[in-house]
Amino acid sequence: MSLRTLLTALLCTALLTAPVAQAAPKTFKLCWSIFAGWMPWGYAAEQGIVKKWADKYGIDIQVQEVPDYVGSIEQYAAGQFDACTMTNMDALTIPAAGGVDSTALIIGDFSNGADALLLRGAGKSIRDLKGKTVLLVEHSVSHYLLSRALEWALLEESEVTIEHVSDTEIAAAFLAGRGDAVITWNPILAEIKRKAEVSQVFTSNLIPGEILDLTVVDSQTLAQHPEFGRALTGAWFETQRLLGLPTAAGREARAKMAAAAHTSAEDFEAQLNTLRSFYAPRYALNFAQTGKLPDLMQRVAHFADAHGLLGQSGQGLSNLGIAFSGEQTLGNAQRILLRFDHRYMQLASDGAL
Repeated sequence: MSLRTLLTALLCTALLTAPVAQAAPKTFKLCWSIFAGWMPWGYAAEQGIVKKWADKYGIDIQVQEVPDYVGSIEQYAAGQFDACTMTNMDALTIPAAGGVDSTALIIGDFSNGADALLLRGAGKSIRDLKGKTVLLVEHSVSHYLLSRALEWALLEESEVTIEHVSDTEIAAAFLAGRGDAVITWNPILAEIKRKAEVSQVFTSNLIPGEILDLTVVDSQTLAQHPEFGRALTGAWFETQRLLGLPTAAGREARAKMAAAAHTSAEDFEAQLNTLRSFYAPRYALNFAQTGKLPDLMQRVAHFADAHGLLGQSGQGLSNLGIAFSGEQTLGNAQRILLRFDHRYMQLASDGAL
């Protein structure tokens, strides 16, 4: 055998036996902010639950906490994240109104007292709101809650003064003496109630189901990569099941979430009691299938449109639409920008993820 033939044979053998380079798994990014109903995402990432489900589908999922809630949604809408936790109203007024087609993949819970209106001082009633300055995150669910509270009190929005304060600053501002009233959510709400003398005069438990806590995914990403939706849904409901267990394992999980939320286990348990949490996928699915969602979103859209959050025309739903499983739509059916799709919750409920 010539030297050239020998070298050729050796080269061929090396090529045939060399390990084949594996393509890196596709990476997706999810962001969340501190709130009792969204703490499971941080826990699921820390405990490897997200990785387990991502590995099952051959993908990589990065989970990142963003301290500024509204900022997290804006980053999602700007394309910096593929998924984000947010309420139903914020899903409509930030990404959808901005032209970002988004899907409500998971309904985690609805606020059942986790959002509230506090008036400074004891013994106050909702009618005492007239003429007062209210601190809130303008155009957020807090603003929506104010609108619903004013309806109950037979007051107009013009009869109060709204002062916009970000969610990262609102507790300090109110505790320092700014404003006569404040509307916010847990854990900020719990902190204010611990540190100030206030009257809680209106809460979200009076409007059940109107403030939903969602995990929202970019619709195009979900359509192209259903494995991302499957992995997120699987990780979420595995963690939710643990969160709801009245066992030592459940208590340990809740204690870790409490520590991550910078609060005590007892306070975190109290915050969870202000949510109607869907600890099993069948509960979330049942809520999604009740037929209430279109009416709830119609009310939310009316508020958003009246405040120019869907465009200044006051005809925002003529420019964008909301779709629900079952082919029902609100608004412009030719330009759907927010979708409530319960197919992945159905898969989870059926044990088919």
